[in-house]
Amino acid sequence: MRIVETDINDRGSRYAAAGGPARDRAGVQALLAELKRDKRFARATHNSWAVVLSDGGPLKGDDGEAGAGNILLKLLEGAGLTDHLLIVTRWYGGKHLGGDRFRHVQTAARTYLDTRGQ
Repeated sequence: MRIVETDINDRGSRYAAAGGPARDRAGVQALLAELKRDKRFARATHNSWAVVLSDGGPLKGDDGEAGAGNILLKLLEGAGLTDHLLIVTRWYGGKHLGGDRFRHVQTAARTYLDTRGQ
């Protein structure tokens, strides 16, 4: 699993992105469990995720951040990336961000995808 810390900090909310190969639902659950073994991510407010499985199609989880899974799914599909789990974590800072939160989810995910080959 690779974790990309971002410098996104808006009204106290912070974001990070992570991901790794996942070929089935069990692989997705294993990577989510691996991420949450880090106490910072276990205590995060949201760990939204998406994956396009070559044998199972698209899967997503908002983890309470309604709509975030769809954003991640569209980015994965646009990149043509299959069997790779993409997770964006948000630590809520105490102030509502409205629609800005979706822009931050997208920025964190793009940062991960843009640096994936490095």
